[in-house]
This record gives sequence, C-alpha cells and structure tokens, in this order.
Amino acid sequence: MYAIIETGGKQYRVVDGDVLRIEKINAKVGDTIYFENVLMIGEGSDVKVGTPYIDGQKVAAEVVDHGRGDKVVIFKYLPKKDSRTKQGHRQPYTEVKINLNQKSTKVKETAKVENKTEEKPKKSEAKPSISMKKDEIIAFAKERNIEIDEKATKAVLIETIEAALK
Repeated sequence: MYAIIETGGKQYRVVDGDVLRIEKINAKVGDTIYFENVLMIGEGSDVKVGTPYIDGQKVAAEVVDHGRGDKVVIFKYLPKKDSRTKQGHRQPYTEVKINLNQKSTKVKETAKVENKTEEKPKKSEAKPSISMKKDEIIAFAKERNIEIDEKATKAVLIETIEAALK
C-alpha cells in the first residue's frame, strides 16, 4: 500500500518504511508527526483519491534526523564590468521514516478522545462570550438552531443569541 502526501509545498509518494528528506519541521528526533494533507492512499482497485485531500486521513512518520543539504553555489558574473558575486546556501531538512500501519490506530484513538470531549460541554459553551471567535459563536448558534446574520459583528451575534436563549 502506498500514499501520496503533501508537505513543504511538495508531493511525495510514500510506502511503509520509506525514509524521506522533507522541508525542516520543528519536531524533536524520535517524535511521531502526522501528515494530514493526504492526496491519495491505497493500492490496486482499492484506492481513495481526495478532492484535493482525503478527510480524516493521516499518515504517521517518525522523525529520524535533522540536517542541512549539500552546498549550492550561486555565482553571478558580468563580463567586462568587473562584477563577480559568489554565494552559498545549504537548505535545512528533516529526515522522517513513514509508518503507514500506525496511522489507522492513531486516527481511531483521536476520534475516541474527540467524542469524549463532545459529551461533556465546556462551561464557556453554556453562553457565548466576547472571548470566543466569530466562527465559534456562529457554530454555537447553529447547534441550538438560532437564526442569525453571519455577516454581523460579534457583539450583535452575542446579543441575538442571548435574546433567543431567554
């Protein structure tokens, strides 16, 4: 089984056990990271293709090493102008080992944790407050079937919701 993931502006075709050099990621060596931008996964006739990404699909990888790539020399030269510029660059990278078998169990575990948090509403969800983001306030109103104007300001949205709850 293989997957096509996107990270650092590039796409990679990965198989279980592959070691990749990707753009630098802030993670410690030995940490497990998850790539959520999965474009395609499967093999043969059992292939899932995303539009552009597959919802809820993650690919796990373990950080193996950090480093810097080979030096690239940039040399600019203008003939007859006595102009020469030499510059070097080494691109930082993170080396990761792909683990396709781990992703399915981790996705299920995180889904279970999310369900547990949904069962117990937070105290801040009892009433909308000004500290909530606008999209959280809109979601709060939709959950309770309160009609609101989504283009209104946060203060107007809160007043409308409070009036509907009374």
